Amino acid sequence: MAGGGSTAKSNSTTSVRIVVAGDHGTGKSSLIITAAAEAFPANVPPVLPPTRLPEDMFPDRVPVTVIDTSSSLENRGKLADELKRADAVVLTYACDQPSTLERLSTFWLPELRRLEVKVPVIVAGCKLDLRDEQQAVSLEQVMSPIMQQFREIETCIECSAYKHIQIPEVFYYAQKAVLHPTAPLFDQEAQTLKPRCVRALKRIFILCDHDRDGALSDAELNDFQVKCFNAPLQPSEIVGVKRVVQEKLPEGVHENGLTLTGFLFLHALFIEKGRLETTWTVLRKFGYNNDIRLDDDQLLPPIKRTPDQSVELTSEAVEFLRGVFSLFDIDGDGALNAHELEDVFSTAPESPWTEAPYASAAEKNALGGLSLDGFLAEWALMTLLDPVLSVENLIYIGYAGDPSSAVRVTRRRRVDRKKQHSDRNVFQCFVFGPKEAGKSSLLHSFVGRQFSEVYTPTIEERYTVNIVDQPGGTKKTLILREIPEDSIGKFLIHKDALATCDIAVFVHDSSNESSWIRATELLVQVASHGESTGYEVPCLIVAAKDDLDPYPTAIQDSTRVSQDMGIEAPIPISAKLGDFNNIFRRIVRAAEHPHLSIPETEAGKTRKQYHRLLNRSLMVVSVGAAVAIVGLAAYRVYATRKNASSS
Repeated sequence: MAGGGSTAKSNSTTSVRIVVAGDHGTGKSSLIITAAAEAFPANVPPVLPPTRLPEDMFPDRVPVTVIDTSSSLENRGKLADELKRADAVVLTYACDQPSTLERLSTFWLPELRRLEVKVPVIVAGCKLDLRDEQQAVSLEQVMSPIMQQFREIETCIECSAYKHIQIPEVFYYAQKAVLHPTAPLFDQEAQTLKPRCVRALKRIFILCDHDRDGALSDAELNDFQVKCFNAPLQPSEIVGVKRVVQEKLPEGVHENGLTLTGFLFLHALFIEKGRLETTWTVLRKFGYNNDIRLDDDQLLPPIKRTPDQSVELTSEAVEFLRGVFSLFDIDGDGALNAHELEDVFSTAPESPWTEAPYASAAEKNALGGLSLDGFLAEWALMTLLDPVLSVENLIYIGYAGDPSSAVRVTRRRRVDRKKQHSDRNVFQCFVFGPKEAGKSSLLHSFVGRQFSEVYTPTIEERYTVNIVDQPGGTKKTLILREIPEDSIGKFLIHKDALATCDIAVFVHDSSNESSWIRATELLVQVASHGESTGYEVPCLIVAAKDDLDPYPTAIQDSTRVSQDMGIEAPIPISAKLGDFNNIFRRIVRAAEHPHLSIPETEAGKTRKQYHRLLNRSLMVVSVGAAVAIVGLAAYRVYATRKNASSS
C-alpha cells in the first residue's frame, strides 16, 4: 500500500491525444516545440503539424501526440474538430497579457462546453519570464474562482518556454489527467471518494481479505502490494502504513490488521496528495476501466442466439445466489430489507434494481423485504432481459466461476413446439387487453399487491415476476409483461415481436361487451402476426372482473370464439375477490406445452387448407409417377426376357 511509481495505464488507452488551444500569441507553438525538442525555437511556424513527444518522457510510457491549433476565425471549424477528438485540452494564456487570462472564462471554457468537449482541461500560463513581477498575484488567487466555475479544469500551471520552466510538466499533467483522471474517483467539492470508487475498493478489499475476518493482515497486505505494484512491503513499511492510518483514524486498524475503513482512508489520502496513479493502478490490476466498471474482457462475451432463444441462470449460479441471500439476511427473517439488499450490491457500481423494470417487479413482504423467491425471480428477470448485465453484477457480488458458467441459452421455441414440450425454467408471458380490462390488477396480484379500485392507465410496458409452484414440487419462474393497448400496433411492426414470448394472455372485462370485442380483435391481430412470421405462441383468454355480472351474450360469444380458434375457453378471475382460478399455474402449464393452445385465424385455416390441397395433389402426381416408373421397369424386364428367349 506504499504505492510507488506506477506503470499502469487504462486498459483501453494506448495513446493520448492532447490538443493545445488559446488566443493568438499566447505561446502555444513555442510550448510544444520546447517540450518535444528540449530547446526554445528561434523561428516558430504559425501552426505546427501533429507532434509526438518522446515515449520515455513520462513514467507511464504511453505515446503522447500534441496537436497545435490556430485561433483565427477562418480556422474555427478545424479547431472545433480537433477539440472534439481530444483526450485532454491544454488552454494557454500569456502571463504578460491579462486579457488572455480573462478570455479563458469568457470564451474558451464556455466554447468547450458548447462543443460538448468533456475531457480534462489543463490551464497553462505561458511566458512566465515576461510577467511584470510588480503586479504579480499568486496563481491560486487568480485561478480559484475560475476553477470553482469550471470543474473540468484539472490543473493550473505557469511555465516559460524561453527559460525552460515547467514545460514537460504541462504535458505530464495533461497525460496524467487522461490516464489517472480525478473525476471518477474523487468529489473535489465534498473532498470525499465518490460512491462508485468506494464500491470498487470495497470489492477489492473483500477479494484480498482471504480469511474473511474483515481486516487485511500483514501477509494479506503484502500479497496485495505484490499483485498491484510487483514489489513486497518491508515489515517497517507495513508498520508505517498502519501507524499513519491509526493516528488519523483509530478504527482504521484493529488487532487483525487494516480494516475496510482504513483501506478507504489510505486511498483518499493518496488522492488528496495528488497520487491518483496509486489508486488507478490498484483499480486496473483488478480489471476496472475509467468508468470504474469491470472491463469487457472480465465479463460475459456476447451471446450468440436466435430471437426465439432466451438466457437463464444455471443451477450453479442459482446456488451461489441462495448462498448470497443467506449471507446478507442478517436478521434471519427470510427476507432482505432495503438496507440488506443495498449491502448485497455494495460492491457493484450501483444497485441494478432501483429503476424500472426491476424496481417494483418482484413480491415484497409487508415490511418491504424481498423473499428468497423474490430475490431469485429478480435475477431471472435481469438475466432474461440483459444477460451481460446480470453476469456482470454476479461477478461484482462475488461469483468467482467462469462468467459463461453462470448462464445457459435455451432451446429454440419452434423446436420446443415440434418436441411438444419446453424445458425452460423461466417463461415470459405477454399480457394484452383493452384499457380498464384488468391487466394491471393481474400483474399486481401476481406479486401479492392489494387490489385497488382506482384506475391508473398503463403508459409504458411493465413487468412483474414470481416463482410458481407446480404440481410435483417443481418451481418455474414466470414473467408477466404488460403491453399497453396504445402501443400494440407499434409493437407488432417488428417481425421478431413475438419471438421472446412463451405464452400470450388476453384480458377482458367480462361485464363489458366492447372490452370482449376489443380483446378478440387483439387476439386475432397477435395470432395473425405469429402465423405470418413463424412465431406462433400459445394463447389464453382471461375473463377478468368475474365479481361483476357478465354481459348478456358473454358465454355464447366466448364459447364460439374459443372453439373457432381452437383454444381453451376464457378463464374467469376476480382480482377484487382474490379468486384467480389457478391462473398462474395454468399459464405456466400452457407455456410448458407450446404446441397446444395456439389459436388459428380464418386466414391461417385457409392457408393450411391450401397447403393441404397442394400437398394432396403433389402426392397424387407422385403416386402416378411411381406407377409409371414401375410399369416402365416391368416392361423393360419383360422385353429383355423376350429377346433372350427368342435368341
